[in-house]
Amino acid sequence: MPSLPLPQRVVALEEHITFPDMVQRVPLAARQQAGWPSNNNPDSPVRAQQAQLAEIGPERLRLMEEAGITVQVLSVSGPGAELLPPTEGPAFAQEYNDRLAEAIARHPDRFAGFAHLPMTNPAAAADELARTVNTHHFRGALLNGTTQGLFLDDPQFAPLLAQAEELGVPLYLHPGVPPASVRNVYYDRLPHGLGERLSMAGFGWHAETAIHVLRLILSGTLEKYPRLKLIIGHMGEMLPVMMDRADMTMPAHETHLPRSIAQTLRDQVHITTSGIFTRPPLEAALATFGLDNILFSVDYPYAPNKPGHEFLAGLHLPPADMAKLAYQNADQLLGL
Repeated sequence: MPSLPLPQRVVALEEHITFPDMVQRVPLAARQQAGWPSNNNPDSPVRAQQAQLAEIGPERLRLMEEAGITVQVLSVSGPGAELLPPTEGPAFAQEYNDRLAEAIARHPDRFAGFAHLPMTNPAAAADELARTVNTHHFRGALLNGTTQGLFLDDPQFAPLLAQAEELGVPLYLHPGVPPASVRNVYYDRLPHGLGERLSMAGFGWHAETAIHVLRLILSGTLEKYPRLKLIIGHMGEMLPVMMDRADMTMPAHETHLPRSIAQTLRDQVHITTSGIFTRPPLEAALATFGLDNILFSVDYPYAPNKPGHEFLAGLHLPPADMAKLAYQNADQLLGL
């Protein structure tokens, strides 16, 4: 069947930027210890997309126009404040966010933003989220992986979760480079640098984020913050196909929680299509999370806009459903 025209409005919300000079201010030793690929590696996916990550202007806008994307919600990719000591991270994150806000202000009808937070200082992270929402009208925050080996269910992150719930803005849980102990057991000793790829976009990232969400449920954290909204990418990070099994193996009488895992996911977690452009994963997501919890995204520049455009245009959904997926769900969740 031929592709259909896209809706007049399309919002993509896992779309990334990096300011290279900010990355260079993160000590090399901290970046290496965290496992970030070296920019000097010619095969590094980070290096391959550096120019696109750093450009927030004519070329990005041109590619958005070609793909029919009206708005990108921008977020910081790569090493940042989460690798800095608690005393240094807050000022670093504030500068990053102010510079991102300046870039957004040049094209306010085309760009919005998620905050970059100093996660090694949770109280400061909560304050920075409030500042960026109130001052820069950011739409929430995007968090990359674990912080010093800890997920958000650790009690120290309570100020941030409470602040996000009070502000009514979501937290986008994005994958990060796995901790060294995980890399050593799961991903090392593979040829041709494939362990690095497997640990990230090849599989590991998706498993990590799914575990992150499940920990927030099973620890009772989401019961403490029932109005908190989370977003995860990559068509639900495998959770749509694992939701029923999770409930079967961890039923309510064993979790001692008032809601099932599946119900909590549907109540508090939204998923995006970022980087997944085939129909079967979408069908699983529609059958489990439901259309109202699914938002279109590309994952630019790690995924090109063109396949995202072709995927969306080829879905042949009813117009009302297409509008929800393309922009209405995002507009409602983010207040765009």
